[in-house]
Amino acid sequence: MQTILSIKNLTKTYGEDFTALNDVSLEIRKGEIFALLGPNGAGKTTLISTICGIVNPSGGTVTVDGHDIITNYRAARAMIGLVPQELTTDSFETVWDTVSFTRGLFGKKRDNALVSKILKDLSLYDKKDNKIMTLSGGMKRRVLIAKALSHEPRILFLDEPTAGVDVELRKDMWAVVRGLQQSGVTIILTTHYIEEAEEMADRVGIISKGEIILVEDKATLMAKLGKKHLTLELCEKLETVPDTLKGYDLSLSDDGFSLVYQYDSTGKTTGITGLLDKLKGENIAFRDLSTGQRSLEDIFVGLVKGGEG
Repeated sequence: MQTILSIKNLTKTYGEDFTALNDVSLEIRKGEIFALLGPNGAGKTTLISTICGIVNPSGGTVTVDGHDIITNYRAARAMIGLVPQELTTDSFETVWDTVSFTRGLFGKKRDNALVSKILKDLSLYDKKDNKIMTLSGGMKRRVLIAKALSHEPRILFLDEPTAGVDVELRKDMWAVVRGLQQSGVTIILTTHYIEEAEEMADRVGIISKGEIILVEDKATLMAKLGKKHLTLELCEKLETVPDTLKGYDLSLSDDGFSLVYQYDSTGKTTGITGLLDKLKGENIAFRDLSTGQRSLEDIFVGLVKGGEG
């Protein structure tokens, strides 16, 4: 797949003793949704700000569709739309005026039809004559997206796009993002909501302490690191796991009525058959069983802590 954003050996230091970005290299594919995950202070916003020309890099290179962000800044920046975390909007302007004005800042000719389409796609058209100060937080965030799309960028950065947005509106925003991807826009989002990345992303990158520690296709990541678990609902309370079962990765629920077995679904055998035989031998009966898979959140936490869980 064609690369639209190339980051090579990017560093950003402040003073002599703080490194915000440490030798970051990353290739973003055209048309994908890429989720960048990381704890607070990991370097997510610094990375985005550097790519968008808000922060000057200390070293390395960034090219946007072949345009260097330093030597060919205007061409590179014209390719990018940015939706920041903060709700920075022109409170006393109308929705229509602020979106149209932002388009003009990039040297684009007036295009009422395009602005109308953007507002309609974001369910903002009926608010086009409202002053931004009268809108809800969720609507203000939609206005930020409309502004970012006004100059027809090919890459859209969404920095915590649904922060402070209720669950229903968050899912609505996910639908908007999918629609943008279908129209050919490459989406790069940072998020604290792991389910957002799990739901939306084609690939996932994890940044910690200014370094990219993993980049992987989401499906591959889940298959590789997402261990499955078997939950057994017991007929009778179990006080402790018998010694004969110590060789299995078992955990007993606090109430003693559930056993959870962790296993690797990619291995030659799961060990489930042997476990069930052992349970039968111990006269431990169960009324129900179910399987599930470790979530992306579990994987993320494990990696940031320095292991793969």
